[in-house]
Amino acid sequence: LGGNERITVVANSHARIALIGGERMSPRLMYWNFASTNKERIEKAKQDWREQKFEKVPDDESEFIPLPD
Repeated sequence: LGGNERITVVANSHARIALIGGERMSPRLMYWNFASTNKERIEKAKQDWREQKFEKVPDDESEFIPLPD
């Protein structure tokens, strides 16, 4: 948003919202579930995913979704 813009947020039920401000971020690179400003970090995340180095989802430790080609 610019400095003088206004927004309206409407919720149809109980909700929580967080507004975070700061300087504009540099462009993001994306691959599947990974996003970064650095291509090497995405490549590292892809390798870590293949090697199953990420923490397992609680109560769903048996399923592994392969990295898309």
